[in-house]
Amino acid sequence: MTSLSARVVAYASVREFVPLYGLYALLFEDHGLDTRSISSLFVLWSVVAFVSEVPSGAWADTVSRRGLLFGSGALLTAAFTMWLVWPGYWGFALGFVLWGISESMKSGTFEALVYDELAARGCEHRYAAIMGYANAGEMTCVFVAILTAAPLFELGGYALVGWVSVAITVVDIALVGTLPAAPKVEEADEIAGRGDTVLVRYMSSLRAGTSEIRTDRVVRRSVVLAAALLACLAFDEYFALLARESGAETGFVPVLVALTAVGQVVGAATAGRTATMSGRTMGAVVIVGSALIAGGALAGGIAGFTAIGVGYGALHNTAIVAEARLQDTMSGRARATVSSVVGLTSEVLSVAVFAAYALGSLWLPMAALVAVTVLPLVGLGVVVPRLLPAARPAGTERER
Repeated sequence: MTSLSARVVAYASVREFVPLYGLYALLFEDHGLDTRSISSLFVLWSVVAFVSEVPSGAWADTVSRRGLLFGSGALLTAAFTMWLVWPGYWGFALGFVLWGISESMKSGTFEALVYDELAARGCEHRYAAIMGYANAGEMTCVFVAILTAAPLFELGGYALVGWVSVAITVVDIALVGTLPAAPKVEEADEIAGRGDTVLVRYMSSLRAGTSEIRTDRVVRRSVVLAAALLACLAFDEYFALLARESGAETGFVPVLVALTAVGQVVGAATAGRTATMSGRTMGAVVIVGSALIAGGALAGGIAGFTAIGVGYGALHNTAIVAEARLQDTMSGRARATVSSVVGLTSEVLSVAVFAAYALGSLWLPMAALVAVTVLPLVGLGVVVPRLLPAARPAGTERER
């Protein structure tokens, strides 16, 4: 189990060790883009991701999941390279198209791979903890990478920050080969015995996953909750612009943004401990976390970004727990497909967030925009008790 955890955490973490994350919004702004143009790029990113999300999830229930993760890494490398060789609106747009496809190939695929490997070992109850550690590793790497962006920028500007990021994505592609390849719920010999083609298996997975969501109310509610919580994490795309608006110099912006990553590290690392929280408790956490983000955005500075970090960490924790409950709830025969529907729904909600920022920027400063756009989370916190499935005791199967 320790070996599995280490491999999962290593792959997930290195993928996020990208110094460019802390500065790419400023890269766009410094190449002549305003908030509306930048928001349009984020919308394009989300649209591409959700258009390709469910189809890629069905492929992950049909073909090699590790193969899809290899392809995802290659596209991510190409995306950042595009930004560096063609630093204009259309170059940035093409990079986001590649990144969106890359994320859809990973979303659902990675979660299904890990859960099925744990299921093969009879350790499904460890999923929330392991994914929590993986997310904590991701955010730790984001934190370190963002801090690294400041000295890299001083030494070589955006070019050095960008090419170091590209090199790290290449390393992560190599780490895909260390991941396990547990059999899916529907074994290969069963499929071969039926003589199905890849296309037939693909369509079967697609139908099975979407049908389960339509017909199973518990699964459907779990999908909605997990997607809504994941969409909440779209706000961080604007944190660099928020920091600059509050008066921070470009070199200090990554430090403020890194404070938000610290909270997410703590939130993710404790997901194993909070995995059995009740719906009422999760609802309260969502409401309090939202208030901290809104207050921090209005306060600005180190204190404000510290509050944002605590609130964001709380939301990150609830998102991991909600996704783990979904994995326990679904049948598993089209696990990646169902997980991809979560990604699809969260991307649709993210587009709404980005559109709100694009429109709101005409009248409101960034601090007010962040505060206003977290208000719907209070409503989400109120309905969480109805949406969150009860925790399943370790070693038990879901009753059907």
